[in-house]
Amino acid sequence: MEQCWLLPFSISELSLPDDQKLGELLFNGFYPPVFDQPVQPVVWYVNYLRTYVERDVRQLKNITDLNTFERFLKLCAGRTGQLLNMSALAIEMGVDNKTIASWIGVLENSFIVYRLQPHHRNFNKRVVKMAKLYFYDTGLACSLLGIQNASQLQYHPLSGSLFENFVIGELVKSRFNRALGNNLYFWRDNVGHEIDVIIDHGTSLYPVEIKSGQTDDGRRTTVFGLRSSVMKPAILNL
Repeated sequence: MEQCWLLPFSISELSLPDDQKLGELLFNGFYPPVFDQPVQPVVWYVNYLRTYVERDVRQLKNITDLNTFERFLKLCAGRTGQLLNMSALAIEMGVDNKTIASWIGVLENSFIVYRLQPHHRNFNKRVVKMAKLYFYDTGLACSLLGIQNASQLQYHPLSGSLFENFVIGELVKSRFNRALGNNLYFWRDNVGHEIDVIIDHGTSLYPVEIKSGQTDDGRRTTVFGLRSSVMKPAILNL
């Protein structure tokens, strides 16, 4: 039987108003019930998390202390777009590295989080080897971070990371929705030089730098990509 992955909605699957603001997109997220049911996202995500932790986590893994696992979820949300340091997470949670690796596996298998792997080909050994952690849905990440409304994102310290998460999530959905494998990576060396996303087309690499900028009405955000072969900026309006 062929495997089918159903991720949250992508931008292309939604009919959004012309005055749709970025903060509302990040806060609302892209799970179908947020769009087809008369429920506020802040309410729906809390109930979804409770159902997920109490039912799905028990089925995927025999985790007895669900409160501890929920705290682990919140710590992961606080690391959105950051290198996944399992040793640091283990120390903060008071468990061993194997437990953290197992819990990350649970979140991946249930399509809560995914790891963006570093790209090593044709680069020297100074590149960072840890993956970066992202959520499949920014609305869920916002809920775990305790964000109560879209306006709070304007000054939230993780707003940039959540926007990066949103853009990379759209790239992931674009591949999966076309039944293609994941060809996304990032690159960073040990002195801090970084490329947000590398799209590996096999014979060519397409590096993408993610930056957000708004027009005067706050409605448009732009992602700048730089193609290494021709060195010309590509602009995508989301």
